[in-house]
Amino acid sequence: MMHRSYATPMRALALLLAILLAPLTAHAVESDAVESPRARVTLVAEQAAVAPGQPFRLALRQVLAKGWHSYWTNPGDAGEAPVLGLSLPDGGQAGPMDFPAPLRIPYGPLVNFGYLGEAVFPLTVTPPADLQPGRLYTIEGTARWLVCADVCIPEEGNFRLDLPIEAAPRPDPAMADLFRHAEAALPRPSPFAVRVGFEGARGAIEIAGPGLVPGAVKEAFFFPDELGVLDNTAPQTLSVREGALVLSLTRAPNGREPLHLSGVVAITDAAGVRSAYTVSAEPSAMPALPRSAPGLPLWQAALWAALGGLILNLMPCVFPILAMKAMAVARLSGASRAAVRSEALAYVAGVVLAFLAVGGVLVAARAAGLAAGWGFQFTSPVFVAAMAWLMLAVGLNLSGVYAVRGPALGGAPGGHGWGSFGTGVLAVAVATPCTAPFMAAALGAALAMPAVAALAVFGAMGLGMALPHAALAAFPSLARLLPPPGAWMERLRQALAFPMYGAAAWLAWVVSVQSGPDGLVWLLGGALLVGFAGWALGVAQASGRSRWIGRGAAGLAVLAALVLLSRVEATAPAATRTEAAGETWSEARLAALRAEGRPVFVNLTAAWCITCRVNERVALETEAVRAAFAQAGVTMLTGDWTRGDPAITALLRSQRREGVPLYLFYPAKGGDPVVLPQILTERMVIETISAGREGARPAA
Repeated sequence: MMHRSYATPMRALALLLAILLAPLTAHAVESDAVESPRARVTLVAEQAAVAPGQPFRLALRQVLAKGWHSYWTNPGDAGEAPVLGLSLPDGGQAGPMDFPAPLRIPYGPLVNFGYLGEAVFPLTVTPPADLQPGRLYTIEGTARWLVCADVCIPEEGNFRLDLPIEAAPRPDPAMADLFRHAEAALPRPSPFAVRVGFEGARGAIEIAGPGLVPGAVKEAFFFPDELGVLDNTAPQTLSVREGALVLSLTRAPNGREPLHLSGVVAITDAAGVRSAYTVSAEPSAMPALPRSAPGLPLWQAALWAALGGLILNLMPCVFPILAMKAMAVARLSGASRAAVRSEALAYVAGVVLAFLAVGGVLVAARAAGLAAGWGFQFTSPVFVAAMAWLMLAVGLNLSGVYAVRGPALGGAPGGHGWGSFGTGVLAVAVATPCTAPFMAAALGAALAMPAVAALAVFGAMGLGMALPHAALAAFPSLARLLPPPGAWMERLRQALAFPMYGAAAWLAWVVSVQSGPDGLVWLLGGALLVGFAGWALGVAQASGRSRWIGRGAAGLAVLAALVLLSRVEATAPAATRTEAAGETWSEARLAALRAEGRPVFVNLTAAWCITCRVNERVALETEAVRAAFAQAGVTMLTGDWTRGDPAITALLRSQRREGVPLYLFYPAKGGDPVVLPQILTERMVIETISAGREGARPAA
């Protein structure tokens, strides 16, 4: 009885102590959290108590807010992997931190390798064998990590764990699932045979073994261990045959052919289960490549193209054509539904066919091995001069110097739509110096597609640009919202001549940059002849007599102007002009600056690119940006593509771009450049430079 009465209070006391110490035990296996609006990070232990000489696992645990991501050991195009340093009692040893298989995280023109949601990075700790049970085994750690969304923010924290020492290790059931899932997420040694090969910039990796059969593999992707070996943005086209899968690879621009390629291949089976394996091989004969495919599916490239075409209406290059568009719409006031629909459809047809023509020329030029990109025609002074004269002629027409009978530019009801068709063609010709958002990815994908698919993308771009007029064709009753015809239309027509004169003046300046003062003289001489031709034609139209004399004089003046075009092309080009602050870009200068460890900002521009000039005024030449460049020691290199420099064309191609502007920031610590958007803001540039100064490679 006495024994039973004594045991009962002892059991109650033990139960009470267990209840009181339970929160402390739970707290002991997970450190205090380092929290921010972006991430919650802790250091966790697999065991509630450790034993002398018995290895156990720790893990750095990240719980990321929605929209934020962290990075793998190879972060991809930008980023930085987390780092953990431990301070252990004497005699303790810690192994390397293991990284789970990453995800491919595209962001604009960049591709990052990292994690979303929760990421757990385990490592093994071995305590010394002379630990004394009953004491605490104290672990202290310091970690730093980078989290990115629209901006990148480096974070860091200190952690501490006090683990009881017992004679035998005691696992913590609450942490069993966490470490079990963490282990499952780690890449496993590959059971497959691996073969890798390259031929120039193209390459392929073959994974061969049982179970790899068509229908069993849904997705696969290879993540290289080494930074800068592969082009991360290039598609890895998957091909599966009986017993093997092949992924196409693309070497990084200006990257060397690797002597040894290692990394992780992640394979998702038909059931959606994702498994990852570590693979490595020395390059040999290249495996048979699967059929090449564009970086974007056709439907997605067409969607981006349509969005880019729609936004193109708001770009500076198209502003002069707004005058002609406005006049065309104004003339529809009071017209019948059939006339409104006819004029709107004619404009849509002009835009779409012009885009198809530009796309056809680009595809043909690429097939012939020529360096042709979006806006390539503006690299020719002859084309620019001809466009300047055309703008002047349109302005004279709007000012009433002469009239165009029948297919008038600007269109008019009853003119069978030829004027609206011509306006659409001219709008596309003038719009090509600009690249709108979404267009870069669509253009790059289109020019990697077969010809028919590429033309489909260009057609979608035209439909996007013509969408407002397409809506007018679908709902012609919208024209009733316009005020009734009256004297205001004549005043509007005359006022809209001045944007055309402004466009002609801008193009004349472009020629002065391309061909120097001599080229400008020939252009102005041709403009004088065009002006005379317009005046002579107007006089002939106003007079019933000598009509043929006036028309003949106008025709001769135009022919003389065309003769002068050859003189514009023959003029020696002016020295490269870079209005933005900094030095002239060259591959050698860029390599020298990077070898010195200096950050570099590259601005690829052209005199005929209005978007480029606007960006320079509002985002690159401001006092705040210049101060940020000076403080960070950034050197700006400006590449002028005004006359289609082949070296700049090659750089554009390496970044999967077909035109300017292109802005690249090379951080001081090396790595691939950060590609900025085509529409810059002062804040965007400063934040990119600041992120580079904080020691992490900026990421999107």
